Amino acid sequence: MSESKRKIFTGAQKAKIALEAVRGTKTINEIAQDNNVHPTQVNQWKKELMDNASSLFEGKRGPKPTNAQSDPDRLYAKIGQLNMELDWLKKKSGISL
Repeated sequence: MSESKRKIFTGAQKAKIALEAVRGTKTINEIAQDNNVHPTQVNQWKKELMDNASSLFEGKRGPKPTNAQSDPDRLYAKIGQLNMELDWLKKKSGISL
């Protein structure tokens, strides 16, 4: 018995094969033969592409707004900076509180 190793496809290769199947210029069997893949696998990749294609366009543009509650380290750094500035101003103005 000969043991054959599985061929591992990258995400880009899977996407290319799935897009080719979606286009419909070739039959699933022709695409499978060209890429040494089982036709069932081509159909699975095609279905996965069709199901998940809408999620590519759901994101909004631009950076996500930062929530002040979500980054306590940034807030502690800002508090430290403001305290240092206040101490410096007190020292320069001669005001003691």
